[in-house]
Amino acid sequence: MNQENKKQNIIVAITGASGSIYAKVLLEKLATLNEQIEKVAVVMSDNAKQVWTTEIGENSFEKFPFTFYQKMDFNAPFASGSSSFRTMIICPCSMGTMGRIASGISNDLVTRAADVMLKERRKLILVPRETPLSLIHINNMKSITEAGGIICPASPSFYSLPQSFEALAATVIDRVIDLCGLEQKTFRWKE
Repeated sequence: MNQENKKQNIIVAITGASGSIYAKVLLEKLATLNEQIEKVAVVMSDNAKQVWTTEIGENSFEKFPFTFYQKMDFNAPFASGSSSFRTMIICPCSMGTMGRIASGISNDLVTRAADVMLKERRKLILVPRETPLSLIHINNMKSITEAGGIICPASPSFYSLPQSFEALAATVIDRVIDLCGLEQKTFRWKE
């Protein structure tokens, strides 16, 4: 099997930023793409679990068929550049996490894995959900972009006329899925 047809191994990190709906829709969509994905590894902070329960009103994150890692588990395979994980998505990404990544501070599994993605020139996609942005936030986004990361703000689009919160969140997550190089059926402008 050539590299283009090889199934992907993807890391999903969920931080404690508001916007759990984005993480939920992302995990749901990744679960349907198993013909293109070998493994999904999830790192979810305690704050992320609390925010998910508050914003969504349940804890369905426990039901996804993925491998979950603790935030301080530096024995996770993707804490090393020798791992087969080639894509990492941080969704939603808190500004604190983004700042630590931009500064090269690897103080937990999320920031270490992000550091690995950048140093190995692999795909790192951050989905920040914050407004307004300070100059510090903007400079951190600039630093990560210059290092090879992709900033995909959680800014939903409306031209597909989404009819639910999930459909609105999917307008962002579908872009993330595209950025991963995964094929999907989704609304495409004028297609």
